Amino acid sequence: MGPTVVDETTSGRSASIRQRDFPQQSFLGTPATAPGPTGLGMLRDLGRIRANPLQYLVNMTDTYGPIVQFPIPRPPTYLVSDAAAARHVLMSSPRAYSKNTIQYSALSLITGTGLLTSDADVWRRQRRLVQPAFHTGAVNAVVGHVVDALDRLQPVWQSLPTDGGIVDLDEVLMRSTLEIVGASLFGTDLTAAADRLSRATLRALDVVVARARVPISPPAWMPTPGNRRLRTAVAELDEAVGAILQGRADSKSAQGDMLDLLLAEDDQGDQLAPLEIRNQIVTFIVAGHETVASALAWVMWLTATHQDVQDRLRAEADELLGAEPMSMESLARLPYTRAVFDEAMRLYPPAWLITRRALADDVLAGRSIPAGALIVTSPYLVHRDPAVWSQPNEFCPERFFNVDTRAGAGAQHFWPFGAGPRMCIGREFAYVEGVLLLAGLARRVTWTTPTRSHAPQPEPLVTIRPRGGVPLVVSRRD
Repeated sequence: MGPTVVDETTSGRSASIRQRDFPQQSFLGTPATAPGPTGLGMLRDLGRIRANPLQYLVNMTDTYGPIVQFPIPRPPTYLVSDAAAARHVLMSSPRAYSKNTIQYSALSLITGTGLLTSDADVWRRQRRLVQPAFHTGAVNAVVGHVVDALDRLQPVWQSLPTDGGIVDLDEVLMRSTLEIVGASLFGTDLTAAADRLSRATLRALDVVVARARVPISPPAWMPTPGNRRLRTAVAELDEAVGAILQGRADSKSAQGDMLDLLLAEDDQGDQLAPLEIRNQIVTFIVAGHETVASALAWVMWLTATHQDVQDRLRAEADELLGAEPMSMESLARLPYTRAVFDEAMRLYPPAWLITRRALADDVLAGRSIPAGALIVTSPYLVHRDPAVWSQPNEFCPERFFNVDTRAGAGAQHFWPFGAGPRMCIGREFAYVEGVLLLAGLARRVTWTTPTRSHAPQPEPLVTIRPRGGVPLVVSRRD
């Protein structure tokens, strides 16, 4: 298969443009230490920024290079697209950079101070308490829950006309991944509540993204329309937490899952308080299903528009899995399926934007960064850097046959779940879930684009969502 263009968010970067320098200026008393747009230029671009923020970030990098300073005086704000500099922030010097940023403050309105939004010693304690939940045995157990989720989809496929019918696979996958998270991490059947909780998650995330995009937002207690929507959504999530905890209390038996670990003392006699337990459960309800569902939604669209890839995906699932039940060993027998999943996440990484605050003066890619500066880095940019990736805007799963995403250059330039100590704790969980769901779907159905369909617009929210979902013509394989 030859690579083909997947969207028009292109990056024509060249070495000469990336190294080009621009006259420096002062932003309302804040010294400029890197090139970037003027305040007037950003005002003129507001419409473009709102319409397509991903393209705006690409344009800034193409124009000003790997370190861009925006005309924002407090805090000084830098866009970092240089992979080595970004990894320095995220991996080499994680204690020199804080998560105390507007992005995570807004997200904490949903999750509280959970593993995703906490920082420093609070995060280290939470990570220690939660990490055992992702041991090998627990990740292996995800396989059975994936099979159950696939089985629950059978009535959907059976109800389709013989020549296929339109199904929004984004919606289907949001529901299935939430069911898997509920069963795997909390021993809870969320099937009946899956649609409601998925909608509540997306409504809440829409509000916090809107808050994160502006420097000043109304206080959370103020009864604005956005705050009311947020309160309603959070109340639904809290209701789900209450049901999960009540179910475990009623069962009076341990199941060896994350919930047991959250409720118990660790070997140091440490235990999470009730509010901390709530925050961790909400964090994993929100982050644990929306990220994988978004990645898979893009896989479905890309493979619907690249039927040769879908055919090869299906052939691998049929040949290597055959009539055998899925197991953890199945994952190793699906290299092409894994490559398709990786390539979709390269183009549309779940963690597309990561922010940090500098706690001390530093130097990134030769540019001075003052203490207190806001650092904005984006795997979306790193994953499309033509200095690293051949034909970076094209969908070509075969590229991952030559890229080891766990070591060397591959790991340095491919981090859809973040990098460093703060990399997503559920990374392996996500790979098991995503790859096996994809293989299972390929064995059961085919999917194509409807007549006169248009590519979904990438909508950069907490993850990169396909605006309007992914409605495709799905046909069952009899």
